Amino acid sequence: MSSMKAIAARIFARLVHRRAAQWIQNPVQAQDRTFRELIGRARNTRFGRDHGFGDIQTHSEFVQAVPIRDYEELKPYILRVLEGEADVLWPGKPLYFAKTSGTTSGAKYIPITGPSIKEQVKASRNAILNYIHETGKASFVTGKMIFLQGSPVLEDKNGIKTGRLSGISAHYVPGYLQANRLPSWETNCIEDWETKVERIVDETMGENMTVIAGIPSWVQMYFERLKERTGKDVGRLFPNFQLFIYGGVNYEPYRSKFENLIGRRVDSIELFPASEGFFAYQDRQGEKGLLLLLDAGIFYEFVRAEEFFEPGAKRHTIGEVEVGVNYAMVVSTNAGLWGYNLGDTVAFTSLSPYRVIVTGRIKHFISAFGEHVIAKEVEFAMEKAIEQTAARVNEFTVAPQITPEGDQLPYHEWLVEFEREPEDEALFLSILDQTMQEQNSYYKDLIEGHILQPLKLTRIQDGGFREYMKSIGKLGGQNKVQRLANDRALAEALYPFREV
Repeated sequence: MSSMKAIAARIFARLVHRRAAQWIQNPVQAQDRTFRELIGRARNTRFGRDHGFGDIQTHSEFVQAVPIRDYEELKPYILRVLEGEADVLWPGKPLYFAKTSGTTSGAKYIPITGPSIKEQVKASRNAILNYIHETGKASFVTGKMIFLQGSPVLEDKNGIKTGRLSGISAHYVPGYLQANRLPSWETNCIEDWETKVERIVDETMGENMTVIAGIPSWVQMYFERLKERTGKDVGRLFPNFQLFIYGGVNYEPYRSKFENLIGRRVDSIELFPASEGFFAYQDRQGEKGLLLLLDAGIFYEFVRAEEFFEPGAKRHTIGEVEVGVNYAMVVSTNAGLWGYNLGDTVAFTSLSPYRVIVTGRIKHFISAFGEHVIAKEVEFAMEKAIEQTAARVNEFTVAPQITPEGDQLPYHEWLVEFEREPEDEALFLSILDQTMQEQNSYYKDLIEGHILQPLKLTRIQDGGFREYMKSIGKLGGQNKVQRLANDRALAEALYPFREV
């Protein structure tokens, strides 16, 4: 039976790969078809009538009719949906609201419709099937799989079920995987993250775990608990553990820590999911870029990040993008988001097929002195420093120090929680700073012009980041530490957790 399941998975994977090839080979046509289908379906919604969807034939007409909006600007429409009104952003009512943490407005409620949840589920499935097709490895489908996620318990808002995206997704695990799935429903429903992790450890220690999925920082916590309880590396405890699936943050700064906890290297698949849609997944083990899903009910526009806040900034379609440019990603979806500023920035690594890497957040950068440092740059610098000094890092963030004590020059402060100290701290700092200068010419000019001094390190005590996240009610689930900021709010909040 086990071998039959693996054989069936390979056959299904081949079929899905063949289907995907049709839109991969015709990307512009796939996006044009998606655009027309979205506009057509929403023509008679309140949003569609307000924005003249009945008269829109081209992308340029869409740009004229529909400005780029963030959540706050779309909120008047979403409030109507929350109040129970139908046919507002998409025909009928959404099946769900994905509740996320907002920065200026408290909780955000992102609509999820029948067509959009179908695409979310399909993309999750196809990411795994693509891996099977590429590698030929399918034996893991017979083992146990764990997806570290939020509680599947959903609230009700005027007849619309509401909860975290990962909790909503828990209701859509295919029947053929239900017997393989861990943790139990009861454990998944536990809200307190630390209690939940302990229970997950209880349920998985003696199982044949083959697939583990989740945000790296929280999977790391699970691995640490396993090692503390059993005294074994995760790879010895789960000898058939083959595949780690993750999304939400860059894995590279965590990789050395993970390999130490596991005791060996395992294959991994990176995903790019969000409450607003499932955008991309890693389609090649040897590629860092993620395959952008162009036939999944999402129409994409891209605005150069440096132009994003300028009036009239050009909105590029998929046929107009270039490799290596930092773009803000704007989406229109079959969940009823229109010209929606996702907040993420991406860069294309390939145009055949279209692959992207997530470079950061359009509002998360450091430019206190005009340097415009982004998340991708600090993460790459940390990756290089770790590689060359044998350090292991649990977590880190970066902030500008504009007014240091005395007559010091300003600098970038790196707040780092080490799992293992670098063998040579001066070398570690030098690699960080030099790599930053190599990537960002503005930063280099500021250093060479003695406007900034080289970066400085502040050590955060063991478990400090976790305690900070716990203190603000964001421990576990889909929550992640902000990698950098243009102010000192996060840095100052971490100061109570500094090493003394």
